[in-house]
Order: sequence, then C-alpha cells, then structure tokens
Amino acid sequence: MASTVSFSPANVQMLQGRSCHGHAAFGGCSAVPRTGPRMRSVAVRVSSEQEAAQAVRAPSGRTIEECEADAVAGRFPAPPPLVRPKAPEGTPQIRPLDLTKRPRRNRRSPALRAAFQETTISPANLVLPLFIHEGEDDAPIGAMPGCYRLGWRHGLLDEVYKSRDVGVNSFVLFPKVPDALKSQSGDEAYNDNGLVPRTIRLLKDKFPDIVVYTDVALDPYSSDGHDGIVREDGVIMNDETVYQLCKQAVSQARAGADVVSPSDMMDGRVGAIRAALDAEGFHDVSIMSYTAKYASSFYGPFREALDSNPRFGDKKTYQMNPANYREALLETAADEAEGADILLVKPGLPYLDVIRLLRDNSALPIAAYQVSGEYSMIKAGGALNMIDEEKVMMESLMCLRRAGADIILTYFARQAANVLCGMRSN
Repeated sequence: MASTVSFSPANVQMLQGRSCHGHAAFGGCSAVPRTGPRMRSVAVRVSSEQEAAQAVRAPSGRTIEECEADAVAGRFPAPPPLVRPKAPEGTPQIRPLDLTKRPRRNRRSPALRAAFQETTISPANLVLPLFIHEGEDDAPIGAMPGCYRLGWRHGLLDEVYKSRDVGVNSFVLFPKVPDALKSQSGDEAYNDNGLVPRTIRLLKDKFPDIVVYTDVALDPYSSDGHDGIVREDGVIMNDETVYQLCKQAVSQARAGADVVSPSDMMDGRVGAIRAALDAEGFHDVSIMSYTAKYASSFYGPFREALDSNPRFGDKKTYQMNPANYREALLETAADEAEGADILLVKPGLPYLDVIRLLRDNSALPIAAYQVSGEYSMIKAGGALNMIDEEKVMMESLMCLRRAGADIILTYFARQAANVLCGMRSN
C-alpha cells in the first residue's frame, strides 16, 4: 500500500539543520524551507515495492508475477530458432578435429578481439619531427610527400596547433641551416640566437604545455655534412666533437628544451652532456640518447630535407653496422650508465628485433624512429594504389609499439592521430 507523509512548516523547521541521513547537515545536503507567510504542506507519495512491481509489465502486457509464475510452472516462451550458417557447396563432410585449444575462439568477433588486444596506440605515444628554416613560406620536400620545411614563425605554429588539436603534444626540431652559417667546427650549433633556440622560445611562449625535443649533432651545421668534426685525414674526431655537443645541448636547454637528443653516436657523449647540463642547473632536462643508430640507407629523404649529406665518405665509423645485433647491448649499457633517460632505436620497422632487445634489457623508456625512408615508401605505395596507405601506416606504428617502443618519432604523427580520433586522415 502507498503511504503519504505530510510536511508542514513545523515539520520542516524540525528537519532544518539535519542532513538527508538525519545527521548534522554538511554542504548542500541540508533541508532549507521556503520563505513566506503561506507555506503549503508537501505530500510525498511512497510506493511499496509490490505496487512498483505490478506497474511494470512485460511487452506482452503480462506482469512480472505472471511471468515468474509461468517460469516456476515450466511454461517458458519459445526461443528464436537456432540457424547454423551453411557451408558452401562442395565442402567435405568431416569429423571435427579433436582439439582442446582453438585460439581462433578469441578472435571470432570484433568485441572479443578488442577485449584481448595486447598492444594499443594513442596520440600520446607519437612525437612529430618538424623541419624548420629561416624563410617565411613553407617549402615542400620532394622526397617526403606531405612534409615541409616550415617557416619558424608561421607555418611551424600552424602545424603544432593542428597537431595538438588531435592529441599530439610532443615535437622534435630539425633545422635547415643556411650554408653561409656552416663551418667545419659547427659553431652555429650553440648560437643562443640561432634558429633552433629562437624556435624553442617561440614554441614555449605559444604552447607552454608541449614537450620540445631537440637534435644534438653537428651535421646540420657542418660544412662537411658529418655529425662531428672531421680531421684532415677524414677521421671523425670524437672527444672534440663531444665538447661542441655539450655546448649545443646547454644552449638548447637554456632556450627551454624539455629533452635533448644526441644523435651523433660519439662515444661518451651522454655522460658529458649530462654533466654539462647539471653544471648549468638544468637537472630537469632529459636526455633521449640515439642508443642504436644504424648506418642505414633509409635516411635519404631526411638528408634531402636538411641538405645535410656528407660532403665525402659515409658515417660508418660512428653509426652502427646494420648487420650487428649484440653491439646494441654495449651501447645500451653505456648510455644507461652515463645517465640517459630514454633510449632510441633508428630506423624503426627494419629493426624491430633491436627494439625488443632494448626493451628486454632496460627499464628505461624505449623510443623508435620511423625514419624518412620508411615514411616515403608507404606514401609512394599508397600513391600508386599498391597498398592501403592508411592501414599500412597504422599497422607499421602498431608493430613498433608491439616490439616495445613507448614512443615513436614519426612523420605520420598528425595523420595517425586523426585516424585514432576518428577523423579523416589528411
């Protein structure tokens, strides 16, 4: 039976100062009476569970009690007919295999596949490399469709804004330095008013919450096109190069860089850079070391983008031999001991085994660089309708994650983030 409780002004005054549980009121839980001379009593109808149940009827018009009575009596509604899909004509009639385990059971529907997916990817895992130059206009890079040398004051800001809109908040800068500023010792690398420091300060002013990675190497600033200082006999000088790299890293940190990334592959540079940063008070600036950077042929389009091809020779005396695997463990141990915060493998997809090797042997975050050659091959295959560009792009990134990469440096970052956000990839 329903009961009615009347609330008169006296009742409300009695409840005032009490909470909805009968205790002293806290915050917005107290009963507050209406003001005014004419306060009407309020009737609250409290329905019993029995009346509520009777009010709920099945689609057939029968009550819950009637349905339950039928179930107790064994009168069940007829289920929909079970229809088994037919096999095509010519399918052999066989006895099912005696299998205890059938892994395909967990793949038979989209919901199950999503539930058991082991690897995921989100825009937060992506770092977008950005090419910058002194010009006002954005210049397309022929070997990398969709990529540009961005004007540092305008085009760059537009690209960062669009990327942040789809969840990409990490960026790494690569400068196209005018030839007139290049030298054999690469002194422009640590000019506090150079292109990279100016760009960092601008980005941090406009987007203070983004993560800015920088490249620490001499090749964009070297008239010889090498990552280090070249002796007259063609030898890349290690320790003298490290001295320059320390000044470069400090200059970038002074401008506001969050992560400095030595990509030069000189011995001992991580420890030296860590000491130089700490000596200048930049204890919170991280180091992402290019731990396993191979002397790869996949870098071609990148060097076109920065006009940084070696003037002579190659980089095989400091970058790793693509045939080597265990050597990556030596580089990993050295970089960890010297204070690296993130370990990077470059290139990415052709070196999944090395990514897994570092993942299994280090507790540090692992980064993978999906390099320009990987990007351009996927773009070219898509343009020729040989592959589905979007699906191959997403698969390649997922494979890098599955191998053990926590973050991926990729020119696909914004395009992939659009896909992950359910937007059209462009």
